[in-house]
Amino acid sequence: MYFSRRYFLQSLALGAAISPSASRLLANTPAEKKFPPCQALTQGPLFHWGAYYDQLHFDPSDRFVTGNEVDFQGRSPKPDDVIRVGLIDTSDKNRWTEIGTSCAWNWQQGPMLQWIPGRETFEEAEVIWNDREGDRFFSHVYSPHTGKYRELPGPAYVISPDGKFALYPDFARLNDTRPGYGYCGVSDRNASLAAPDDAGIWRMDLETGESRLIITFAQVADMAPPEGYSKGAKHWFNHLLIAPDSKRFLFLHRWRGKDEKSYWKTRLMTADADGGNIYVLNPHNMTSHLVWRDPKHVIAFARRPSHGDRFYVLEDQTQNDGVVGHEIMKVDGHVSYLPHTQQKWLLNDTYPDRNRIQRPFLFHIDTEETIPLGEFYLPPEFRGEWRCDLHPRSNRSGTKILIDSAHTGGRQIYMIDIRDTEIHRR
Repeated sequence: MYFSRRYFLQSLALGAAISPSASRLLANTPAEKKFPPCQALTQGPLFHWGAYYDQLHFDPSDRFVTGNEVDFQGRSPKPDDVIRVGLIDTSDKNRWTEIGTSCAWNWQQGPMLQWIPGRETFEEAEVIWNDREGDRFFSHVYSPHTGKYRELPGPAYVISPDGKFALYPDFARLNDTRPGYGYCGVSDRNASLAAPDDAGIWRMDLETGESRLIITFAQVADMAPPEGYSKGAKHWFNHLLIAPDSKRFLFLHRWRGKDEKSYWKTRLMTADADGGNIYVLNPHNMTSHLVWRDPKHVIAFARRPSHGDRFYVLEDQTQNDGVVGHEIMKVDGHVSYLPHTQQKWLLNDTYPDRNRIQRPFLFHIDTEETIPLGEFYLPPEFRGEWRCDLHPRSNRSGTKILIDSAHTGGRQIYMIDIRDTEIHRR
């Protein structure tokens, strides 16, 4: 059973509280293992996290990092729970500057606070995050260079790489069907309908705010799998992600009926950016974390007839596939490509093992070489909806990695410096 003594001592120096379960592990901690340097960007008594792994969390200068701040943990958000969103200045002793608040958030993805792609300098840079007023979801856009704010009439889930539009699902329905990913405070007006035709996925212009419904639940439900749906199946969409050229996007179509008592079924689907040419990329009832490799290929942890549940590279609009990490990457994780490595290195992590240890790592696709980035103990109270996944995400130059960890007993943001690892010495 292993718990990194470095992080324990670091936490003591920061004045953080160590969970009792973490303290018990220290007596059996072996000699220090060699990992890249890791520093805490935030500290208690408040709790902080950055949220999802497939977003931009560093500004174009690699100086400012996005973060969420809250004064409680261990329960679901309530409609009146307000969190603070801020920027961490890594060049000024990790100084926190609050830039706004939100009433539309969850533990896994926060309020979708992220830098808008397509802005190449700090002077152009903008951050966006979601909020709620009454029964209306909307989004804020903020320029740290000018200090100016603007508001968009809809929320944003994912931003196109060209920075021109956002896509978003029905967050109220998602909150009912997949707690931890939707937003509370607004009731699903279609709660009694299995597949409504007036809701689904919307596209919003980031300049004008013009929004339109591009894919409906009814439309996708009508594309039934050969085996059909079990009785009472209710449909929803999750995990939208736009291709690098901004021309197509992927999403997960999920449903649950009387036969799906403890889980749900999933199809991975892709479509044109305007909602046309919908294609069932993986029809085999399970797809989890995923990322675009290029405009034509997706890497996903999925179920396929050839090798079961594994990471695959899937060719869009075909059923061509290939296994990734035959002997190493056999379990699910939050996967992305490390920038500036020609899609040769993957950034990934693991869920807690039986000793509650989470591990971020780098993986070389061609050689299956693995570079471990640390070991982080997750206290047992962090389970289910309010678990604290690492969600590793890179800066734009591929030299620093952010993670969220609760190994001190409270979730905080940490930065791992990989400039001296093997990939940057070659």
